[in-house]
Amino acid sequence: MTGRTDLQRADSWPEPVVALLRAVHDALDIPLPSLADEDERAYAKLLARRATDARVILACVLRKGHEADGATASLRSWTTDQPVTYTPWPDDGGAP
Repeated sequence: MTGRTDLQRADSWPEPVVALLRAVHDALDIPLPSLADEDERAYAKLLARRATDARVILACVLRKGHEADGATASLRSWTTDQPVTYTPWPDDGGAP
């Protein structure tokens, strides 16, 4: 190793960085849609929108020097403003 082993684990990262990564994860972690065409379209549209939002936020932090706390708050707000409105795939644990 190159002496950076302290940065290999998320629990050693600064909390604002971890919070931003959690916000990105949460924005993109949406339930799969039912098999209905309209649900699949809504899922694709929502995932694309949230992915775009996450890319914008990350670009602002990485390229423009925005603070992670503000970026996290913005992404969480945008995610809240774009809720899941389609019918999710039933999560029945694989039951027939």
